[in-house]
Amino acid sequence: MRRRLYRVLGLVSAFLFACSAGAQAQIVNRLKVDDDTFQRYAFGRMQEFNEANLVLADSIYTVGAGRGDFKYKCLGLSLEIPVRFVQGDYDRMDEAMAEIKQLVGDRREFRSFYFSTLHEYCEFLVHIGRSSDAMLEARAMERTASQEHQPIGKMYSYRILALIQSYRDNSFLAIRNFEKAVHYCKEARAEQDLPNMYILTAQEFIKMRDFPSAEEYCVKAEAYQEFFPSIRVKARMTRAYLYNAEQDWTRFWECYDSLISDPLYRMQADGDARYGMDVYYLISKERFQDALAKADSLSTARERYDKKHGIYAALGSYDNAYDQLAHLMNEKDSVYIKVQNEDLAILDAEMNNAQLRQDAERLKHQNQNTILIGFLVMFAIAFFAILLSQWQLRENLEAMRRKNSETLAARRTFQKAMDAKEAENDYKIKILQNRTTNVLTDYEDFLNI
Repeated sequence: MRRRLYRVLGLVSAFLFACSAGAQAQIVNRLKVDDDTFQRYAFGRMQEFNEANLVLADSIYTVGAGRGDFKYKCLGLSLEIPVRFVQGDYDRMDEAMAEIKQLVGDRREFRSFYFSTLHEYCEFLVHIGRSSDAMLEARAMERTASQEHQPIGKMYSYRILALIQSYRDNSFLAIRNFEKAVHYCKEARAEQDLPNMYILTAQEFIKMRDFPSAEEYCVKAEAYQEFFPSIRVKARMTRAYLYNAEQDWTRFWECYDSLISDPLYRMQADGDARYGMDVYYLISKERFQDALAKADSLSTARERYDKKHGIYAALGSYDNAYDQLAHLMNEKDSVYIKVQNEDLAILDAEMNNAQLRQDAERLKHQNQNTILIGFLVMFAIAFFAILLSQWQLRENLEAMRRKNSETLAARRTFQKAMDAKEAENDYKIKILQNRTTNVLTDYEDFLNI
């Protein structure tokens, strides 16, 4: 079963999977499940590539389904993903990750579990040659982590981008991305991830033949070996690569002897990594025929061509060396073409995503403009209605004032007429009174005659 894993892992940049002591120190109860379930899950993580994990994963998932609790489902699926990777069942691996995405959803409190699981999934994508998918996932993770101010998500995203650049033999960019990952690792206080990134960075410096920097990062990683015993073997292997590249045979042999006598070496290092180390050792001892035989055990064609090219050159068999080199260059050309295709695919996907974002933004602005225009129109109508009502009110008031003025003038005219009539009547009454008085006086005068 593990042999299938060996076929997909490279030599220098291969992942050296943690032994039980190292893995246990780095397993965190991120979903806050009960202790019994977490202990079972932690045991599964320590043997993550064991096919027996499928039974454990199914049992934990079934508990989650029975309780209606998404957390247990996520634990079961995360145990299933590494086994599906080793089995080569990539469709089921994709389905499990898709279900985790659906279950976790927008639950920000469980982002650390989501980011770490997605990071592991992306590692597998890189190793099976789907680096374009891994890059898109990593960039999406970085955007989410930036929006939510979660440094642990940024750490995982930049680590994936670094692994992709390492896969493409672009060590300079790989180192830059590892440096960013280290920065966010410290910000997230996830120190348990630091030593592995130091080791991966040291390996990139070895590829660039910057040996002092590689030595510096080995020292940084070794500072953690007391807390994570698995780091001891990983750092020692990295030093062996370093001393082999420097052709410092004395220190290389010392590292090699300490590795093969360490039980953790066989538990942690995959087959190709051990075979490659054996080839380096045999070459250093000038046992070239044995080195050729051991090189044939390497499962990766690119590594076989690389090792055998150097061996034939050391033997002076330049025709064979040239033939191996030609095969190696064809392999590198095919990787270069694949990288170009991946970059085009990524560019196309990102352009499509950018177009979707632009369309969404444009629609948002259109909606905002429509709302604004509607508000302005409604405001204008209301304002016009208010003006009209004010004008109508003023007209009504003016009409009422005119009517009142006319009524008042009519009343005044009528009052004047009444006053004149009353004065006339008073005058007539006075005349009548005078006449009456005169008559009575005349009558009295007549009686007195």
